[in-house]
Amino acid sequence: MDFHPTTARPTIYLPCPKDTVVRWSAAKGIGRITSRLTSALADEVLSSVLELFSPGEGDGSWHGGCLALAELARRGLLLPISFPKVVPVVVKALHYDIRRGPHSVGSHVRDAAAYVCWAFGRAYYHTDMKEILGQLAPHLLTVACYDREVNCRRAAAAAFQENVGRQGNYPHGIDIVNAADYFSLASRVNSYLHVAVGIAQYEGYLYPFVEELMYNKICHWEKGLRELAAEALSALVKYDPEYFANFVVEKLIPCTLSSDLCMRHGATLAAGELVLALHQSGFALSTDKQKKFAGIVPAIEKARLYRGKGGEIMRAAVSRFIECISLSCLFVPEKTKRTLLDTLNENSRHPNSQIQNAAVQALKYFVPAYLVKGDGENLDNITSKYLEQLTDPNVAARRGSALAIGALPYGFLAKSWRVILLKLCNSCAIEDKPEDRDAEARVNAVKGLISVCETLTQVREHPDTHSKENDLSLFLLIKNEVMMSLFKALDDYSVDNRGDVGSWVREAAMYGLEKCTYILCKRDSMGFQGKSQEVDSVLKMPNRDVENNQSQLLVDANLATSLVGGFVKQAVEKMDKLREVSAKVLQRILHNKMFFISFIPHREKLEEIVPNEVDLKWGIISIGGLQDSLRKASITALLEYLQSPETENTERSSREHNLCTDILWVLEQYKRCDRVIIPTLKTIEILFSKKILLNMEGYTPIFCAAVLDSLAVEMKGSKDFSKLYAGIAILGYIASIPESVNIRAFSHLLTFLAHRYPKIRKASAEQVYLVLLQNGELVAEDKMERALEFISETCWEGDIEEAKQRRLGLHDIAGLEMGLLPKTGNGASNKKNEMRATTASDENASYSSLVGSSGF
Repeated sequence: MDFHPTTARPTIYLPCPKDTVVRWSAAKGIGRITSRLTSALADEVLSSVLELFSPGEGDGSWHGGCLALAELARRGLLLPISFPKVVPVVVKALHYDIRRGPHSVGSHVRDAAAYVCWAFGRAYYHTDMKEILGQLAPHLLTVACYDREVNCRRAAAAAFQENVGRQGNYPHGIDIVNAADYFSLASRVNSYLHVAVGIAQYEGYLYPFVEELMYNKICHWEKGLRELAAEALSALVKYDPEYFANFVVEKLIPCTLSSDLCMRHGATLAAGELVLALHQSGFALSTDKQKKFAGIVPAIEKARLYRGKGGEIMRAAVSRFIECISLSCLFVPEKTKRTLLDTLNENSRHPNSQIQNAAVQALKYFVPAYLVKGDGENLDNITSKYLEQLTDPNVAARRGSALAIGALPYGFLAKSWRVILLKLCNSCAIEDKPEDRDAEARVNAVKGLISVCETLTQVREHPDTHSKENDLSLFLLIKNEVMMSLFKALDDYSVDNRGDVGSWVREAAMYGLEKCTYILCKRDSMGFQGKSQEVDSVLKMPNRDVENNQSQLLVDANLATSLVGGFVKQAVEKMDKLREVSAKVLQRILHNKMFFISFIPHREKLEEIVPNEVDLKWGIISIGGLQDSLRKASITALLEYLQSPETENTERSSREHNLCTDILWVLEQYKRCDRVIIPTLKTIEILFSKKILLNMEGYTPIFCAAVLDSLAVEMKGSKDFSKLYAGIAILGYIASIPESVNIRAFSHLLTFLAHRYPKIRKASAEQVYLVLLQNGELVAEDKMERALEFISETCWEGDIEEAKQRRLGLHDIAGLEMGLLPKTGNGASNKKNEMRATTASDENASYSSLVGSSGF
């Protein structure tokens, strides 16, 4: 547009549109136009730009105004005489953060304000900026350390660095620039707890930092930022404890009862962290101050601030506050102690796991600080209450009580340690009633059980305190009851709508077994002089002497074998996390430098498979699993083991024989357990497809007969398509081998031609067709062509009655007796089949409902 002085004023309203690119372009235009104006008109432009920063304007106006100021400063059009009007506006823009609903806006304004400061550093001489930089530096560093957005932190640090580099002698400027660099500010936690703490030691920055945290950050809308701000505030206490104890504390305590949830939550957290920081700094609070702190929790409960919106985060904050005052050994009246204990007990029963964990963590320090010196009857009552809650119908109470018992100190456990351990062992097992089953309760029971074992054994390490008989009984109970319960927990495969929730229990049990093993090894080492030499001497003994010497050891060969076996079993689970955990636990046990675990079978081979490397990647995977990539990797590893060219034929046959024995054991041990049986059947199918296990002289018929016995049980009445498909494929492979068992497999395969599900009938027909092509001995040579035509011309997905008739015809062609045909196993009795035939119900109705739920 053509420029005319009268059009200067309308032009300056352009930096306010919604699009950032438009505001940026408008700011550039204002800079170019202003450079052609007289000084008086340029002052009018500046005044109009400053009007954009009025409180009634939105974030777009503030952002556009900052861009315009930066452009004017960069071009030298903003004269130093105007600094008194501009700098206060820029300071406000550096802290611009407007709450809107569940979030806030203003990061782009703060970023643009940092750009203004950066432009100042490039445009003016040191004499002009000397006083201005002193005003801007604390605000720039406040944003650089405490802003929520990483781009704002980096922009403010870059602006400070530009000013330090161009303006010259600024106190501690180089040190601060080195501390607050581009990479150190990338992490918000690092900025709050390390960079800011390092900068606060220099004069002029501590109190602006404290004000920023108190007035803007502990009341921030983001919960995580409030928690971080409370921790950051406590990190600054060491520089001026008296200031925090007098001024900051007086400001915070009333805010714990604020009507604003964010303020009272942040203030409660900050109050607790300050008490702890003051205690760690060696500053003694006055009695009056201690009473005020002790009255915060009763005041919160009296105001009923646990109710309604935000009650859960207040419960967690109160638990953390109690933990802090317990660590600080703050004076608390007896009545308040009972109130605090009731609060922690109530929070430990809360369904929210975060609140439970916070309460248990606080209880761990509250009890030793305030309750250990009480009378014995009171201690027993507390322990008994938690033990009773282990069987409470409320699952949240069971979860919290198990963790709470684990947090109790030795004095609460010493009198009834046997009862406590046995009850926790019972709580680790799957509940008898289905409605009472809760995986989280079992996980917490495992964690509580391990914590109790550690607490009891740590105190009993001193032989002067307890008798040897009582001491040994504890370790025997750990070996015979605790570890057996943990081994049973490794078989927890519970499933609910969240998936394999039993994996949580198995993971906790692996960590528990590791810790219990170290406990028993430590006890064994205390019974011998020179542990390593004694262990070596035991290992070098003849077998009979080793067996006799094991009676003196808690970790014997049976325990070591069960331990390694349990970990290896978890190492071939389908879930990546469990495989990783089991491998790392096994790695620590094998290569532990403090405790040498004796009697581990095949130790040298295990150490070779599981080396002592930091980046251990575990590669053993379930062959019959769901993930295609994992299945391929695992079958490749197994085939390399079975078909290694370096092994002799006798050793190769021995490996196949051992594998067959293990497969048959799995089929028998986990009968009707689809979680194990279906992957096992898929594994057998894959091995048969690779011509493995079908060429073992003398043993193949025995193995195939046992597999057929298992299939007769597993496929009877099954509605699982994956199991049926795998079973049909296995029947086809067995029917194709030139052994007498093939007739039995073929006759079983024929039964599925009349199965009630059309897809199963079609799959069976395809398998029968392939079997007849591969094994010409099942049907007479002159009838083979007729049999193949009979199969190919039949619509097996059609009417089931027609399929039954065609199956009988194929049966006659094959010359099989009716007695050889097992029942199809449709999941119903003969009586029900007759009723189904008489009522002539629609078979496709039941089939459609099945495939709909199966995902076909």
